[in-house]
Amino acid sequence: MNAARIPRGLGAIGAVVVLVMLAVLAATVVRLSSGSQASLAQDLQAARAQAAVRAGIDWGLFQVLKGGWIGCSATQTQTLDLVADTGMRVTVSCSGRSYNEGESSPGVARVVRVYRVQAVACNGSAACPDNTAAAGAQYVERAREVSVTD
Repeated sequence: MNAARIPRGLGAIGAVVVLVMLAVLAATVVRLSSGSQASLAQDLQAARAQAAVRAGIDWGLFQVLKGGWIGCSATQTQTLDLVADTGMRVTVSCSGRSYNEGESSPGVARVVRVYRVQAVACNGSAACPDNTAAAGAQYVERAREVSVTD
């Protein structure tokens, strides 16, 4: 008798195709997950740098307005080491200029002092901005500047 032959082996080919597709899907998920983790780490560092630069501005304004940097007559700079708290260093600088604005009494010019406080926070190993560390992918830097008058 001539019996009909039942094809065999087609299921094995289908199983291999399904396994390959699942492997590609798993590799894609792992790749997206690692990229997401790197992005999250950079976002966290950026938030820390933003907090550090705000702290630097607040510290600089306190120094200017409460007499630590009397008058900022010459440009003064100081680096705050916040590595233990935020992993950041903050370079704060101050400069000031005097302007005549109107009169305080007839014939006497009213002198107004304007201070400019700048802060740069970074996760480099030296004072900010750290140009040598800036070439690295993990380097984060934030800058802020304010002007105030007394």
